[in-house]
Amino acid sequence: MPRRPAALILTLASALVVAAVFAVAASVPAAPLAAEAPSAAPVAMPDGWRWQEEPGKSVALVGPSGVLWQFHYDPTQHLPYFDPVATVDGRSLTQNSPPDHAWHHALWFAWKFINGINYWETDKKTGKSEGRTAWIGARVATRPDRTARIEMDLAYYPTRAAGAPVPADAFAEPVLTERRVMDVSAPDAAGVYSIDWTATFTAGRKDVKLDRTPIPGEPGGKGYGGYAGLSVRFAADMTDRAALSSDGPVALQGTTYRGKHTAADYSGVVGGQPAGIAILDHPTNLNAPSPWYVIIGKPMSYFSPAVLCYGPHTLKAGESLTLRYRVLVHPARWDADRLKQEVERFAK
Repeated sequence: MPRRPAALILTLASALVVAAVFAVAASVPAAPLAAEAPSAAPVAMPDGWRWQEEPGKSVALVGPSGVLWQFHYDPTQHLPYFDPVATVDGRSLTQNSPPDHAWHHALWFAWKFINGINYWETDKKTGKSEGRTAWIGARVATRPDRTARIEMDLAYYPTRAAGAPVPADAFAEPVLTERRVMDVSAPDAAGVYSIDWTATFTAGRKDVKLDRTPIPGEPGGKGYGGYAGLSVRFAADMTDRAALSSDGPVALQGTTYRGKHTAADYSGVVGGQPAGIAILDHPTNLNAPSPWYVIIGKPMSYFSPAVLCYGPHTLKAGESLTLRYRVLVHPARWDADRLKQEVERFAK
């Protein structure tokens, strides 16, 4: 029997992935779009504001000072992500694919290990991970009041078994699926806006082990271990950086911090003025209050509600896990009292 060209094999494999993702999307009820209040006349965008869309690739809210936020979801890229995430006066607080960690994507979500396969880092030569996160576009609803909802169906599948060559059926069925919904608010009078991030993960026909690099004190523990999940990589030009939790300032050990809190905030000076990003953990989340992983180093400015920081989690076959976070982008510095107030609002 003649051997098929490698390109054809990959094309057929990709087609199987597409079919799998569509099957997942069809099997999970769509989250309803938020209802808009009836109006006697169309609502116009405020002066100087507009939506900018590249169908199938990105959506952005553009204000008088430039792009406030942009979500990238081109299915050919490594992962979907927000960048820039900026203040209303045009100062970007994030950076995508920095030279030291090209797999860091500004504001993004990624698992580290799924059943021993690495879905986080990418190979420097191929630009791809051992495990693939796949999706087909996004359902985007933008509104004249400057709010938006973005819905996605994602599938996670291995390109090889851990430590083994690529199996022939590696693309046939995802080991984990995800329904992701992101509701973005309009900036308020103070320039604060939010991204409510809800993701429901469902194991396939076999159990799924979600894991991370071990932390110090564990067998094989690393000083940089513990990360996985929702993450922010901050702008390279951010100075005078500081992190605090809902319980007060955090105490770094060298350049890192790990601890459990209902919320955390990372801020610094960009463009001559302070600004920051806070993330709130919902009380129903796994391991709540969330473990946090914070880095204030050179060149690293990073933080994450690292849900797996203190241990792996196994989803039984067919079992689901929902994670809810609120991301708040704000000018100036916040304190622990402000974080507590925001947590109370979010938890209601």
